[in-house]
Amino acid sequence: MGQNILIEHEAACTVLTLNRPEKLNPLDWSTVKELKDAVDRLDAGPPVLVTGAGRAFCAGGDLTGYVSLYTRPDDFRSFLLDFRDMLMAIERSERIFIAVINGACAAGGLELLLACDIVLAAQEAQIGDAHLNFGQLPGAGGSQRLPRAVGSLRAKHLILSGRFLNGREAVDIGLANEAVPGRELMPRARAFARELAERSPSGLRGAKHLVNQGMEMTLAEALDFEIDYVHRYATTDPDATEGLRAFAEKRQPAYRSFKG
Repeated sequence: MGQNILIEHEAACTVLTLNRPEKLNPLDWSTVKELKDAVDRLDAGPPVLVTGAGRAFCAGGDLTGYVSLYTRPDDFRSFLLDFRDMLMAIERSERIFIAVINGACAAGGLELLLACDIVLAAQEAQIGDAHLNFGQLPGAGGSQRLPRAVGSLRAKHLILSGRFLNGREAVDIGLANEAVPGRELMPRARAFARELAERSPSGLRGAKHLVNQGMEMTLAEALDFEIDYVHRYATTDPDATEGLRAFAEKRQPAYRSFKG
């Protein structure tokens, strides 16, 4: 794709790899822009696995580069806005994004994790906020998405302490869905992607949309939103009817393909 990321299209998934292993895959401004461009280009299709090359998923931002960026307030705001927009593009994408946490995941890396739909982690991964370990604050949604994911008490503990969790600990507090030995991580991620690829593409899109949009509403608003969306899906989308027919006929559903 560019200098900082790799994109590989496979039958059941797309693999997006942060590819600066010598620097632990930092999310500097150029990488953020590349990621935003990549997400924008990924129209409807199978799940996306997001991972890192080498021993890290993403160790955060470019702290050395921030020294200069902080002296240019307008540029720093533009960087934060680009970072925010890139993560929101992941959340709004029709694709399912699976964070595959192969190693160190800190600061901006955690913010990237939190924007994804599913999180699979190596048991030996190290996951934390870590901004305050170097006198920084999360500025790409970490202080807002983390409490929504794990609750305010756990979020404040992670942010204030700078503590790192291994993969199993991350699962225990709801920060990851599964933790497996590192050698099994990518095979498990690909297998999970294949499971999702067998489901209705429009159903997957709808489920993601329902959860993400509903989280921004009051419960009463979200319940009305759910009724409207599900009514439209059930009465207009062929996949909804196909699922019912397949159940009645005791066969596998023949959903439209991701490209259909």
